[in-house]
Amino acid sequence: MNRSEEKMGIIYTAFAYLLWGFLPIYWKLVNNVPAGEILAHRIVWSFLFMVVVILLLRKSSGFFAECKVILKDKKKLIGITFASIVISINWLTYIWAVNNDHVIQASLGYYINPLVSILLGIIVLKERLTRKQLLSFVIAGIGVINLTVSYGVFPWVSLLLAVSFGLYGLLKKTVDISAMFGLAIETLIVTPIALIYLLAIPNGAFAFNNIFTSTSLLLIGAGVATAVPLLLFASGAKQIPLSMVGFLQYIAPTIMLILGVFLYHEKFSMAHLLSFSLIWVALIIYMGSAQRRPVKKSQKRASS
Repeated sequence: MNRSEEKMGIIYTAFAYLLWGFLPIYWKLVNNVPAGEILAHRIVWSFLFMVVVILLLRKSSGFFAECKVILKDKKKLIGITFASIVISINWLTYIWAVNNDHVIQASLGYYINPLVSILLGIIVLKERLTRKQLLSFVIAGIGVINLTVSYGVFPWVSLLLAVSFGLYGLLKKTVDISAMFGLAIETLIVTPIALIYLLAIPNGAFAFNNIFTSTSLLLIGAGVATAVPLLLFASGAKQIPLSMVGFLQYIAPTIMLILGVFLYHEKFSMAHLLSFSLIWVALIIYMGSAQRRPVKKSQKRASS
């Protein structure tokens, strides 16, 4: 891989995380619509957008071939079905959190997410836990407990976002499918449920007789807002080291935190500052341990 490819990979990946970071602004524009209805539109329009992308890129034969493989492989079919359910729960929680003034909690969830992913790897994939990773878990746990004790309310939004996205990543490992086909198939699986839900709503926000209202157009655009950053991430992440992806992923929750505090004026107390500080310290320790691993491996190879 040459430097220009790596540079473009960084740009694509960083831009994906920038878009994810500013996504709360988009959902706030449709906060007059119930979260469940927004989710249903997001699923349907994401699927339709991905169909258009696949047709424009002339990838339809590959898409149908992938669908046949999944249908024949029970493990993959179960994996991608559960992945579609889990990511739908994640999307619903995120939309609800943003539109009910919990952007800071959403930010906290995506800061915690890498640590949850490591924990799931240990529990499910039997991966080993280093001392520094254990320390990072303990420190992050103290941060979550501090918020719970300070406010007497368990930060369920943050933890549900972190756990659901962590489970989604774990399930995607069992399926091993490209981001383009993956999003298309995942949304295809839940689109019938989303359509039934939308048809059952007596007075939904989307009106076919007046499709050019701002709300209708924003709901249609939810498909683009979902798919574009994912496709950018899929393209960029292939061209840069995993450690760089790990570093760039904190762009999104940092932007969310700034938006929550300065744009939406959500409460950010000393308890929040202490908890976020503990989680930032935990992430620094985690990143440090993750970056040192490859060095140790290379040293072992050199000595053998």
